[in-house]
Amino acid sequence: MSMLQFFIAVDVTVVNIALPSIGADFGVDGHSLTWVVVGYTVTGGGMLMLGGRLGDLLGRRRVLLLGTGLFGVASLLAGLAPTFGLLVVMRLLQGAGEAVALPAAMATVILMFPEGPRRSRALGVWAAVASCGLVLGFVLSGFVTAHLGWRWIFLISVPFILVVLLAAVFLVDADRPVAEDRQALDLPGALLLTACPLLFTFGVVEAGEPGTPLWVVPAALAGAVAAGIGFVRVEARSRNPLVPLRFFAHRTRVAANLATMLLSGALSTSFLLFTFFLQDRLGMGPLGAGLTMLPLAVSLIAFSMLVPRLLGRWGARACVLAGMGFTAAAMVAIALVSASSAGGAALVPAMLLIAAGMGFGIVGLQYVAVTGVTEDDAGIASGVQRAADQMGGAAGVAVCVGVGFAPALHAFDPYLVATLLAGAGLVTGAIVARRMPASVPASVPTPVPASVPTPAPASVRTPAPTSDPAPAPEADPPEQAG
Repeated sequence: MSMLQFFIAVDVTVVNIALPSIGADFGVDGHSLTWVVVGYTVTGGGMLMLGGRLGDLLGRRRVLLLGTGLFGVASLLAGLAPTFGLLVVMRLLQGAGEAVALPAAMATVILMFPEGPRRSRALGVWAAVASCGLVLGFVLSGFVTAHLGWRWIFLISVPFILVVLLAAVFLVDADRPVAEDRQALDLPGALLLTACPLLFTFGVVEAGEPGTPLWVVPAALAGAVAAGIGFVRVEARSRNPLVPLRFFAHRTRVAANLATMLLSGALSTSFLLFTFFLQDRLGMGPLGAGLTMLPLAVSLIAFSMLVPRLLGRWGARACVLAGMGFTAAAMVAIALVSASSAGGAALVPAMLLIAAGMGFGIVGLQYVAVTGVTEDDAGIASGVQRAADQMGGAAGVAVCVGVGFAPALHAFDPYLVATLLAGAGLVTGAIVARRMPASVPASVPTPVPASVPTPAPASVRTPAPTSDPAPAPEADPPEQAG
């Protein structure tokens, strides 16, 4: 599961340093290249909740194999793409494969370990792998692009995906669907949820482009708002909703997912600011820029392994607030380095602060966002958490980088504008995080209708002994669970 998580995380950032080479190969400009990055994250984030629902309806292992296979095939075709348009389509399919596979993988990890120290350690490993994948994507991209060419940033993951597929067949136990309602999936809800951030991103990016017709930006933003409202209405009326609205009655989870979006927006912005500063401002090549990011990768491993040990002592809220504070300090450091025109080594303190912010903030928020889950809603809870992470990152890049580097604001330092916008998001995230309980209880019940019996938590469900000829049957799961 961690190997799959690693290569999915790598694909979020691996294209950033290779973008100039891709543009030169296909003869496209920076505006078009934006979609190679944003298309993957927005599509993956928008469809993650559909992936979580699929795992609950069809079984986690079956959906895990389906999504992993789609991700592998799309990676192969992206590396072989003869045209830029086909490359963008394959990036969209990579996002769809991630959306299907990752909630099933995360739900498998969550249900292996009971709430408490064991789950904290497991999620710490999971977060460490994801964090390292995000940052090593820059390092791998620089090395591979310089020595093998940009196509290998996609092809290199294919054999490892094959290993994941074989391992999942033999190591992941077959499971039965946890929801008996086999009605049609909520595809309208999934389409609206994906269209909302895509239209929003398109509107923000086009707002900074010279020559854009006046009606395009308002129309795109209005479409994003309409898609968001339509999603809520569809979910409220659907007999088989993608995300049951009762899921959002759990205020702690809602606060954790909202804070995740705001923190991820700032973290994703910092990654692009690092690579822009190193390559555009300092003129480094792909390999030099990638190697300069190594301190960030190493410190991410250290912080992601340290934080789970502190969750029990400090509490999740204190860890999250610490992560917000470290990330805000990193934004200040980036702005100061940009204003002083210092060299690449001056960015190292900012990288260490970003590593601390991601380690403390994301690990704490992941733990809070899946607190109290059972087998009936583990898939959708992990899907919502991952969707918040990815869509928050894409929206943060669109707002902070899109506005900061817009030609209309050329009189201002783009790094200063971007860091100020990211800082405003972090302040909002800290306000939201303060509303979370200081310490997360060992078990937080998921709100369910009074007429439906609450199923036993996954952490206390144990299989009947094999010698018992007649184990007691479990209660049937609710029709619309998860």
